[in-house]
Amino acid sequence: MSDQQLLQLVTSAAPASIAEVIDLMEKIDANLASGDGLKWFNFLYLAVTKEIRDHPPAGGWDRENWLTRLDVVFAGFYFSAIQAFLEGDSSLASSWAALFEARHQSGIDRIQFALAGMNAHINHDLSLALIRTNQEFGIHPSLTSPEHDDFERVNSLLEAVTPQVLQTLAVGIVGEVVQDAGKIGRLLAFWSVSAARDLAWDFGDHLTRLDEISRSFAISAQDQVTGALGRSLLAAFR
Repeated sequence: MSDQQLLQLVTSAAPASIAEVIDLMEKIDANLASGDGLKWFNFLYLAVTKEIRDHPPAGGWDRENWLTRLDVVFAGFYFSAIQAFLEGDSSLASSWAALFEARHQSGIDRIQFALAGMNAHINHDLSLALIRTNQEFGIHPSLTSPEHDDFERVNSLLEAVTPQVLQTLAVGIVGEVVQDAGKIGRLLAFWSVSAARDLAWDFGDHLTRLDEISRSFAISAQDQVTGALGRSLLAAFR
């Protein structure tokens, strides 16, 4: 798949539902070569999105409309990051640049690409997706709100499924060379999906209290830290 084809995919009509998000990620997965590190973040993101869709809590979600919209808005930041990189947009976040600039490098395991993408997407994008979604709904959920309860339920799902998907990435993909599954525990000790999501919630809440200039500065500072962390994930244990 050429980058021009990838650009055409992500600049088509923006997904408006979880089904459309999954469809677009499946098209990206089907067309990216195995030597492209972006494929492995996309693989992980696709798997966890399907998990959230297919395995809701036993009693259902408290605020399903809000959670579904958050998932769609959140995914939009990922597709926009691909577009920004491929178009050479100077506003591309450092956290995403860490992954995109290394996507064709050899010697980096699939699980490292996957977690570097999760780092960029959660640490940089999730707080912004929360702000946008809450603005659409005209709410400001607290830590005791039904929205936050659903957010935490997603954390539990991701904590359970992420190591399983990483295991598949390391050793369980037909036609791919077996890689070092022992890195999974070490990488997850270095970077936690639920801790990152909780920090994103708190950071989003913090950003809503800032004026425009202060918010821009805070986002930029956070992005620099996230970019450095992403590069560390890609370089770790090589």
